[in-house]
Amino acid sequence: MAASEKEKSDISQEMLTRRGFCAGIVAAAASGAYLADMPAWANEPKKTSITRKVKLGVVGCGGRGAWIAKLFKEHGGYELHAVADYFQHVADKCGNALGVDKTRRFSGLSGYKKLIESGVEAVALETPVYFFPEHARAAVEAGLHVYMAKPVAVDVPGCLTILAAGNKATKNKQVFLVDYQIPTDPTNIKVVQAIHTKAIGPVAQVATVGICRGFSDPPKTRNIESRLQSLIWTNDIALGCDYIGNFDIHALDAALWAIGQRPVAASGGARVSRPDPHGDSHDVCSVIFEYENGVVHNHFGQGLKNNCDGQLSCRVYGQTANALINYWGKAYVRGGSGHCVGTVDNLYLAGAKRNIATFYHNVIKDSCANDTVQRSVDGALTAILGREAAERHCRLTMDHILNENKRLQVDLSGLKS
Repeated sequence: MAASEKEKSDISQEMLTRRGFCAGIVAAAASGAYLADMPAWANEPKKTSITRKVKLGVVGCGGRGAWIAKLFKEHGGYELHAVADYFQHVADKCGNALGVDKTRRFSGLSGYKKLIESGVEAVALETPVYFFPEHARAAVEAGLHVYMAKPVAVDVPGCLTILAAGNKATKNKQVFLVDYQIPTDPTNIKVVQAIHTKAIGPVAQVATVGICRGFSDPPKTRNIESRLQSLIWTNDIALGCDYIGNFDIHALDAALWAIGQRPVAASGGARVSRPDPHGDSHDVCSVIFEYENGVVHNHFGQGLKNNCDGQLSCRVYGQTANALINYWGKAYVRGGSGHCVGTVDNLYLAGAKRNIATFYHNVIKDSCANDTVQRSVDGALTAILGREAAERHCRLTMDHILNENKRLQVDLSGLKS
């Protein structure tokens, strides 16, 4: 979830086996080969006149899920056809607000399957991150368009699942869009265009910051049911990808956008510093990312209720000028030939609206390049690399974590199916 305070695929028989496919992706990722042609990173908002309603199902109807479902309805190009949430009362509350028939409000861990079978043509995924890869894979397998929140996965296997699902969606002419807001902002787009045209000179150093007030972390109960609500799951690495993956990732995404490549290594440290913690997510981290082109990238993350102002920013220092990509407040290029300044206004809402409009445009126009998939996988892998290096207090390479291919497990025993 963005700024909370202000707020893989079964392969067909004629193709490779699932294991073979994974191995191929890992080999390509480790060599950097599949990053040879970087897609356009800026998501210029796309709009089209409303010619028909897209039947949409929303999976995950808690705070952000219900909020974004309302934005889909307000857009006018969507019919809110079905909802699903682990908790029936949450699905019902959202369904009531959206006018969804009671027969199409599903709950339990398998609720998403019933939603997929309910007649929708697109799904919006807003659940705890751990469930994203399976839900996205199932939706693409069913021929649906996919709109999903970030981060796309909590581990490397999950990232590979998303990458495979996104590639399959593109092949099958299905839309797959990941909702990052920073790259939709007009000022941020101008700033990054200036960086890419070397208006600040060659990039030397990048500094990203992710500061939030943390998330409620109550005592655990007999199973994880109590963790699947109110963003409590962000405190559990296997459920939410750690603070660096769930919150800071917006700033990391901006860094990758500006630098134009994924890091090759990282080192750092992290700790759990909040009072009376019950989850294992690190609320303090400091990471240095290394890039093939030599750029030095320092990242600072903090999620504590200590009266610090919230930040989600990426500062880019060139040889002749510097730039700021931001989630709120000023964004600019200072000095050099690309000097510009502007205000990033209400991005949590405005960015989501732009992405919802772009998703509708892409569905209606059969525009299935799905450029956000690769970027989002790279961003998640960057967060995972940083998380693992900081937790282990060592230097790790991207090749290492890809080949390690560590899967995080969540105990789902005792939960409603």
